[in-house]
Amino acid sequence: MGAWRLLPFRKADAVENMAVDEAVFRANIRNKALPTLRFYGWRTPALSIGYFQDFAKEVDIGACRRLGIDMIRRPTGGKAVLHDQELTYAVIAGTDSPLFPPGIINTFRIIGSCIAKGLMEVGIRAEMRAEGRATPDEALGSSCFSSPSRYELLVGGRKICGAAQMRSHGVFLQHGALLMTFDPARTCTIVLPHRDREEQVRSLRNAVTSVGEQAGPPVDEETVCRALRKGFEQVLGIRLLEGVLTQEEEELKSELMTKKYGSENWTKEGCKSWISGL
Repeated sequence: MGAWRLLPFRKADAVENMAVDEAVFRANIRNKALPTLRFYGWRTPALSIGYFQDFAKEVDIGACRRLGIDMIRRPTGGKAVLHDQELTYAVIAGTDSPLFPPGIINTFRIIGSCIAKGLMEVGIRAEMRAEGRATPDEALGSSCFSSPSRYELLVGGRKICGAAQMRSHGVFLQHGALLMTFDPARTCTIVLPHRDREEQVRSLRNAVTSVGEQAGPPVDEETVCRALRKGFEQVLGIRLLEGVLTQEEEELKSELMTKKYGSENWTKEGCKSWISGL
């Protein structure tokens, strides 16, 4: 049974959350360290957009500022996610790990199985469909949870957990957002509409669900973290050992917070505005 490092649940702001994930990712590239599983929350509501998204065309900046919602660009792909009442996870591991068959889709499948196994511990039976979820059209909007994808987790045909990934130099970072509650109207308020607003809200409500809606007795983030930890250990056959960031990771985190994720240019322009010197 192999060992992984577990970084226990804690809440931080958007800049720190993204900087920690990338710092662990970069340190793993340099040192080929133990794989890491991290759980976290968001101290302040934040909208994260995917690495390749066009900020100006997807985000209602005025609405975000009016509602006090931070904005950040992720290092991973995918569409926009409103991080508010949710539990976020990050998995950082080598692409050559025997636990993960080659390819991004296979990684999604294995990690999705871990999440599904954990959700069963809190009474939620999520299913994974290889072909993804059928939608009437592709114009549901800019939200990650509006978009069908392969091996996503569904409960009653509605998405409960979104995921996105990046890969470089033999290491992958996968982000996942597990909704504790979900307010489709709030989400649609801060992403620019791709159709009639009321219709967009209705479509998103029919496409998305949450832990709070599906679990029997109410559960909090700590309870879900324990359940997901068990899911990862059982599916992967690993031991998760609680740890902390190394000194190298702390230093990388500080640099990334200052030079990258704390920069408005990075959030708005992405890689066009930032050249890595780390």
